[in-house]
Amino acid sequence: MAEAGGRDGAAESIVWREGVGRFETPDGEAFLEYRLPSPAVMDVVHTYVPRSKRGQGLAARLCDAAFAHARERRMRIVPTCSYVSDTYLPRNPALNELVYKDQEGPKPKPGSM
Repeated sequence: MAEAGGRDGAAESIVWREGVGRFETPDGEAFLEYRLPSPAVMDVVHTYVPRSKRGQGLAARLCDAAFAHARERRMRIVPTCSYVSDTYLPRNPALNELVYKDQEGPKPKPGSM
């Protein structure tokens, strides 16, 4: 388990739980789930923040951690999660360079590697 820092020095850290394919808050209530269809591709499939924690920027911080993780490991991201594709990426256009593009070849299928 590794920790990723929060946005703007926020007190609550984001924890990477490699064994279960998640980035989450320490209490595990808010999380971002991903799959690795290949060693170089992270498919972000779901982001969840409980009602009691919404409005605190947790979803964005979870995405920040996942994108930083992918960048450090020279991975591409498939933004399957609607929050990532419809909200997070439009607010962070510089991160589009990490998004898996169709011209890079066929999208790896889960379990194919």
